[in-house]
Amino acid sequence: MYPSFFLAHGLPTLVTEPHSYSRFLRSLGAQLPKPAGIVVFSAHWESEVQTIGAAAEPDTLHDFFGFPEKLYGISYPAKGNILLAMGIGRLLYAEGIAFALDDTRGLDHGVWTLLSLMHPAADVPVVHLSVNPLLVPEEQYRIGRALQALRSEGIMIVGSGGTVHHPGTLHWQDDAAELWAKQFDAWLYDRITVWDSDALFDYERRAPHASLAVPTAEHFAPLLIAMGTADRSRRAKLLYQKYQYGTLSLGAWMFS
Repeated sequence: MYPSFFLAHGLPTLVTEPHSYSRFLRSLGAQLPKPAGIVVFSAHWESEVQTIGAAAEPDTLHDFFGFPEKLYGISYPAKGNILLAMGIGRLLYAEGIAFALDDTRGLDHGVWTLLSLMHPAADVPVVHLSVNPLLVPEEQYRIGRALQALRSEGIMIVGSGGTVHHPGTLHWQDDAAELWAKQFDAWLYDRITVWDSDALFDYERRAPHASLAVPTAEHFAPLLIAMGTADRSRRAKLLYQKYQYGTLSLGAWMFS
């Protein structure tokens, strides 16, 4: 069974600036066996219906502004995989989850920033999936659970987002982590490692500083989806945790 991951994608400059998290992602990609395909749920593609990217040669989307010019010249030329996309659709349909295919959507920076570090050769087909931040946590988890059979086919499933993601609280001149951000992630650690799904589904009421850490759910939903893909085994391991600009959580979880 190929492990699944929840990976923070941080800022787009992750791929151009020296950072210990960038080095970690490169090392992680080198250590893992080459997957048969990669499926990524990105916080930066929101849709009301679960949508599956089905482009044969997805473009590299530079869906940000105000960053160094060299970022806009980066291309990640991975191929798509229509058979994998259709297989995902069949698994969702079997669980009564509505879906749509989109053969025009490119890879946003929640996808290519991570993969350009982990798989720089872009030689593994990639299927990009949306998230619906309006779904309740149980439904996010259910989407992931519907796809767990893909892991036995050598498919790497990634939820790309961030556990603490509140741009308005960033300290651009200081990386020292805010206590409230660390307390929220510590609560998640305690709940995820024992697979306390009841508490996680109710994180908005139970977790300390939840409204600060998760003002909107699009970056948090990929964590629950990634967990759902390991519902049978329920094994979780935190691989990396640091902070950038005080409150931008750079965390990496593996579910096996």
